[in-house]
Amino acid sequence: MPFEPREAAVRDAAELAALHVETFRETHGGGPPVSLRENQWQRILGANDATDFTFVVEDDSHRLVAFARGRRHDGGVPGYQGELNKIYVLRRVHRHGIGRALVRLVADRFLSQGVTSMLLFGDARNPSNGFYEHLGAVRLLSPEGEFNGGYGWPNLRELV
Repeated sequence: MPFEPREAAVRDAAELAALHVETFRETHGGGPPVSLRENQWQRILGANDATDFTFVVEDDSHRLVAFARGRRHDGGVPGYQGELNKIYVLRRVHRHGIGRALVRLVADRFLSQGVTSMLLFGDARNPSNGFYEHLGAVRLLSPEGEFNGGYGWPNLRELV
């Protein structure tokens, strides 16, 4: 892969915020401004919490093109310890293996922390849902049997 993931640092907050806004708009449209995202990323990355981590991917020009954030799951869905909180890849670099590498990197970090399962909450209409299913994620259904965009990997060892 010509793109190499690395762990994000506080110095990445401004560029990460701009990437977050751009990729969110590509995927969902709208969203908060860069200034709000920059404040959020400063806070998240500045906390230096080993259980809340972010990986970024740069292109050949050293510009960020993708990111993924993992953190401990709050327990709202029993059986899942980790959460793939965010994953965004610029559309222009889709289908280069970046998303797959990021998901596996987050899973590997969780496993190193003793976390063996992971979920994500998304949009049930997101075109990326097929990507999660391709990586072995199972749909999480509501008590009424509805799919609302949640996916889970009950055994991260199978993913990595």
